[in-house]
Amino acid sequence: MNWDGPEADEQELDEKDEWQLYASAGYAEAEAVIEAEEADEAEGEEWFDGDDLEINGASIDWDAPPCPAPLGVAHIIKMGTCDHCLHRVAGRRTKARGGEGGREIRDDAHARDPELAKFGAPELCPLCEDLFVDVDNIVSRVFESTRGIEHSTMQFGIHLPKDLLQDEDRIRSRNGAPASRPLKAAFVDAIQEQLAEHMPDTSFVKEKPDLMILVDGLTLRVDIDVRPVFLYGRYRKLSREIPQTRWPCRACRGRDNGCESCQGTGLQYPDSVQDLIGEPIRAALQAEDTSFHGMGREDIDVRCLGSGRPFVLEVKNPLLRKTDLAELVAAVNESSRGLVEVGQLEWSDRKRIGRVKETRSDKSYTIRFRVDDIPSEETVQEAISGLSGVELKQETPKRVSHRRAAKTRKRRIVSISDLEVDEDEVQMTLRCEAGTYIKELVHSDEGRTVPSVSGVLDRGCEVIWLDVEEIHAD
Repeated sequence: MNWDGPEADEQELDEKDEWQLYASAGYAEAEAVIEAEEADEAEGEEWFDGDDLEINGASIDWDAPPCPAPLGVAHIIKMGTCDHCLHRVAGRRTKARGGEGGREIRDDAHARDPELAKFGAPELCPLCEDLFVDVDNIVSRVFESTRGIEHSTMQFGIHLPKDLLQDEDRIRSRNGAPASRPLKAAFVDAIQEQLAEHMPDTSFVKEKPDLMILVDGLTLRVDIDVRPVFLYGRYRKLSREIPQTRWPCRACRGRDNGCESCQGTGLQYPDSVQDLIGEPIRAALQAEDTSFHGMGREDIDVRCLGSGRPFVLEVKNPLLRKTDLAELVAAVNESSRGLVEVGQLEWSDRKRIGRVKETRSDKSYTIRFRVDDIPSEETVQEAISGLSGVELKQETPKRVSHRRAAKTRKRRIVSISDLEVDEDEVQMTLRCEAGTYIKELVHSDEGRTVPSVSGVLDRGCEVIWLDVEEIHAD
């Protein structure tokens, strides 16, 4: 389907908002009004449109000035123009708008030339093909389609046949008043005026509407695009058994109805941070689904503590757009069964997703690991402390090589603290640059991380557990 609308460079749009280019709301709203002096000058000009029009078997071929000259208005009336189109192309000032304004112009023309009233009209208006007759029907369909969807702003777009727009433009540019209203813009105006009567609390906007209404001018099909709702917050992951986002079943790859392996869920893990947070919110806003956008992610067996990991939750096709955020936080924390906690939430927008994903911040970790044939505590303390401030060279770990590019990353250990030795186990807290593989820093991943704890101790190391203590994003 080809949509007609303003060029892309007329406004800056967020990613995924390009459909706004197809809308007509708010564009070219000025009514074309020609002052009396200009009308008199136009009336005295000789003009021939070059057309040999035949209407109801009678041929019209004459010299006629364009509107708003009286002969020009008479010419477009004889062409069979409907009241709506007469008003928008005649360039005459009227008390009423739209079809009623066109009837005022027609009555005035009939008073000047009674013969005009006897002139038969064609079956269809040559400018709009009686499109304005469908305004009430479209308004009714839009009103019914949006019933029950909470919104305060709307943008309206319509698709009209290309040949109709070209023919209308040709006739209007030759016979209509200068700068007269184009068909598409006038048609959208007529629809929006009636919609405003049914929806007095709805504003028509050019950017970021709650609802985008797209109508096919041929079939009168109405498509509703509900703008997502975005929520920003931080989560604390208290379990070592859940992934951050939904993980499709390895056996059935998440197909509909799942399989025996996933017990029909289509998921490898029944719970995830995304759903533990998103499902209560989705239900509260009566939405279709959610997408989860986090500032990085931790492994399934890693907790995320401290102030939590920043995230943006995208709530898709919500029927409700406003609710008490404190109640949402309480609902999430109550339903997550102690697996996940959210401190607070705030309304956000799509741009926040990019900022969250692109932020590169240091992170602090606490890790506990076992050392084979562990040396003396003094040796352990000295060797590991010596890694503070060191730059690491880390090849892509084996465990993520199936989804990460093979390359060597350079990351710095900012600091190491709280180093404790308990028999053959060591626990420490360290702060590292974003993107550091902490487990590999300990066990070296068969030499893929240099230097490493395993390397400086010259011993094998096995990670017992790992916690993200803080994400220094603020």
